[in-house]
Amino acid sequence: MDSKGRFDGQVVEWAVVGSDIGPLLLAATGEGLVSVVFHADDAVRDRALERLAGRLGAELVESAAGRLAEPIRRLDAYFAGALRDFGLPLDWSLTAGFNRQVLRELASGVPYGTVVGYGDLADRVGQPGAAQAVGTAMGSNPLPLVVPCHRVVESDGGIGGFGGGLETKRRLLALEGVLPQPLF
Repeated sequence: MDSKGRFDGQVVEWAVVGSDIGPLLLAATGEGLVSVVFHADDAVRDRALERLAGRLGAELVESAAGRLAEPIRRLDAYFAGALRDFGLPLDWSLTAGFNRQVLRELASGVPYGTVVGYGDLADRVGQPGAAQAVGTAMGSNPLPLVVPCHRVVESDGGIGGFGGGLETKRRLLALEGVLPQPLF
């Protein structure tokens, strides 16, 4: 936004789509997918869109076509078990510094069906001992699911935390064959 509160011309397209883990809010800029929000009921959607408009200084336009058509198609394929790598252009503008470094390593270095420990991920980005900071990076991930923070677990075998909720994390790990399918 400029000094008078007007948008600088950037347009962000957004849509809420159904998925096996509930409604997801997707948003994309001209650069790529910029945000994924879990459990996107009306209240969550409205808060997320307000934050996006403020952080990006952009006009938000609802649209499941255009920039979001391919991300939606690939999410459907992922949940159908037919896609293992999203391969989408991503807009990293909602993250920076150490968090961006960790998230980029996660996106490129932890493939479908595998997990990594918080400490191991810290080691991979050259910050041994920064497991807690990696946890913070996971919690601030603007692109969960596509940048697979559900694949980060505790070194002692625990599932760890997850901003989308532990049941969502369990379901995603089960989909990828890391955990057994839930009984109900």
